[in-house]
Amino acid sequence: MARNTRQRILQTALALFNEQGEPNVPTNRIADSLDISPGNLHYHFRTKGDLVGALFSEFEHRMLALLSAPEERDANIEDIWFLLHLAFETIGDYRFIYRDLTDLCHRYRGLHQRFRGILRLTMQSARGLCTDLIDGGQMQASPRELDAIVRNIALVSTFWLAFDQVQDSEGVRPDRAVWQVMSLVSPYLIGASRSHLEELAKAYE
Repeated sequence: MARNTRQRILQTALALFNEQGEPNVPTNRIADSLDISPGNLHYHFRTKGDLVGALFSEFEHRMLALLSAPEERDANIEDIWFLLHLAFETIGDYRFIYRDLTDLCHRYRGLHQRFRGILRLTMQSARGLCTDLIDGGQMQASPRELDAIVRNIALVSTFWLAFDQVQDSEGVRPDRAVWQVMSLVSPYLIGASRSHLEELAKAYE
């Protein structure tokens, strides 16, 4: 029963943080939404920081599992599109982290380093995927261009959500985020890979 209460707290906190922003949601509001006492909530999570940390751990686990998954073969355009879509779905599920990223990293000790770890892995993964395309004759980019592509992928992946929410009220759109990232790679694609990307984009439209 205690485990079930803990999970309900996490699910409710995540929904409220995503909807209203973590700084705007005190723990009492979470307890009220669950119809439990604040003392019951704090039995499971001593502080709000513990609650944020637990949610970040869930997010971190999903992202690390995606970004460090071993490839049995060199990636192609469709593999990269699918991986990006899964990553952006995860970001959308835990969008409060990206919505208040700078503030969260400042207020909660340890989150900064943990998020930097995710960024490093994001860049390593992006470099590996682009290198697969280059080695497979699907992409041409100099070492300097590849460095810029990798950094831009990490940049767009980190801040697309804030831009998208300000620009459009439709809500989270992972497909649009995937296309935004792939458009960074598109100018460097050659041969059939460029046509394949255009077909994928049309299918998502």
